[in-house]
Amino acid sequence: MRRLTKMATVLTAGVLALNSFAGIVYASEYEMTEPADLTFAAQEVGTAAYNWAAALQTVMLKELPEGSNIAITTTSPGGVGAPIIVNGGDQCDLVVSNSAPAKWSYEEGILGNEPTTEIAALAGGLGSAFINVMFTQKFVDETGINTIEDLVEQKYPVKLVIKTAGSFGELTAEKVFEALGVTFEDIESWGGTVEMTGVDAIKSGLQDDQYDMTIDHIGAGQSSTTELCLTHDMYDVQMADSTMETLVEMGYEYVTVPANTWNGQTEEIKTVGSQQLVLVDANMDDATAYTLTKAIVEHIDELSASLSDAGYFDPQTGGTLAMTGAPLHPGAKAYYEENGYPVD
Repeated sequence: MRRLTKMATVLTAGVLALNSFAGIVYASEYEMTEPADLTFAAQEVGTAAYNWAAALQTVMLKELPEGSNIAITTTSPGGVGAPIIVNGGDQCDLVVSNSAPAKWSYEEGILGNEPTTEIAALAGGLGSAFINVMFTQKFVDETGINTIEDLVEQKYPVKLVIKTAGSFGELTAEKVFEALGVTFEDIESWGGTVEMTGVDAIKSGLQDDQYDMTIDHIGAGQSSTTELCLTHDMYDVQMADSTMETLVEMGYEYVTVPANTWNGQTEEIKTVGSQQLVLVDANMDDATAYTLTKAIVEHIDELSASLSDAGYFDPQTGGTLAMTGAPLHPGAKAYYEENGYPVD
């Protein structure tokens, strides 16, 4: 892994003051004068994480000093595990994660690891992903159950299918049931089943009515769910306000899914989600973190042109804990404050 070859030169705030007809102009405390050499961890080529890293690399290099380099690796385990590999800069300088896993990882540890206290955020709210809960229409017609709260209250032996263990989809399903006071083991004790498998197997199993329901964390237009809803009658589940409130306390944030996002979904669904963010080594110097944050905020239109999810970013909320999960890096915080954006 390549690290910063030299510490960025920092000019003390207020040291340089230039008088002009327009007034006094102060040099930025966070001006970099030496190039940076950074590593950005992503997943394999073709994944959302890799696309984000490539797009961010382009705009970040426009703001970093000439001669800077950002090397993209394919060593990230994805949004859930991302905080682990950037903790203290052990494996990379930057990584894309999701806000809820960043919060869980920072506060209590995740995937069997100790808390990752040496992570910091640059910008959150990069997207509009959400918790998607679906029953098959056949299940609803045969049981009369159309909410997950009713399912839990009746302790119905549901056949649940979700993504593989350790994925954000699997962890999100676990959190949804945790918000309702039950575990996967409880479901199995009712006579139900919890199957963890790949995306294609989830889709085909639901199409064949081998399973009753699924829970995932996805964005609008996700191809597998789009195809599922076009080829099989599915029922979009609206979670209760109390369930969503608990999930927000866990680290998710409210999201509204517009009507017709999926075939057959004629009404909007209110749900919650955990958006993507950029995490960095907490030991990164302030000037570099400031410059990278500036690159994200001031090139958001360019990012949006290549990544539709980037269009959801709002600097008014991008520096808030609800969107970052982990604390802001001091350099990032300075950028938001300097430009009048709220921070926590």
